[in-house]
Amino acid sequence: MIYTLELIGTIAFAISGASVGIKKKMDILGVAVLAMTTAVGGGILRDLIINVAPPAAFRDPAFTVTAIAVGLIAFLPAVRADYRRKAEFYEQILLVTDALGLGIFTAIGIQAAYSAIPWCNGFLAGFVGVLTGVGGGVMRDVMAGEQPYIFVKHFYASASILGAVYCVLTWGLMSQAASLLSCTALVVLLRILAAKFRWKLPKAE
Repeated sequence: MIYTLELIGTIAFAISGASVGIKKKMDILGVAVLAMTTAVGGGILRDLIINVAPPAAFRDPAFTVTAIAVGLIAFLPAVRADYRRKAEFYEQILLVTDALGLGIFTAIGIQAAYSAIPWCNGFLAGFVGVLTGVGGGVMRDVMAGEQPYIFVKHFYASASILGAVYCVLTWGLMSQAASLLSCTALVVLLRILAAKFRWKLPKAE
């Protein structure tokens, strides 16, 4: 189940990264690199924090290859032309895939922390979960020359934080699978509701 979830999250985040590259009018290499970075960047940071070496992205190239393949598909002229024609529709798709990736990787990060560190406490597990969820997106935005999305847009990192807190609190109260799946669902729901109703944290004016 964990492997399947991580593969789904990889595809979802790769779509998000490739879309940013296309909007920035990058070449095919730039689009592929952004897709890969968004998809596996958070996992690499996670593994470095919990001292898993080499990171899973290098031990099992399936995730990295999948992310690159998604980037290359997104770069196809027919796909880009369809994106321009149906921009609003694709924006909704991107919202859902980005929310799905955020939820999945937040949950998987927590599971990885508890599995790798016998003494792992809730704070460390939650921190690793949030880092896994938002890390790839931050790296994507920095590479694309943008202010990181998590600091300026809607209720993004906050959804990951709330989902991580929920997962940590329920870890010993239900099965591992139930905790992970419900955490993912909660993050996805919060992220989509935040975009729909424009929930935002207070900003410095």
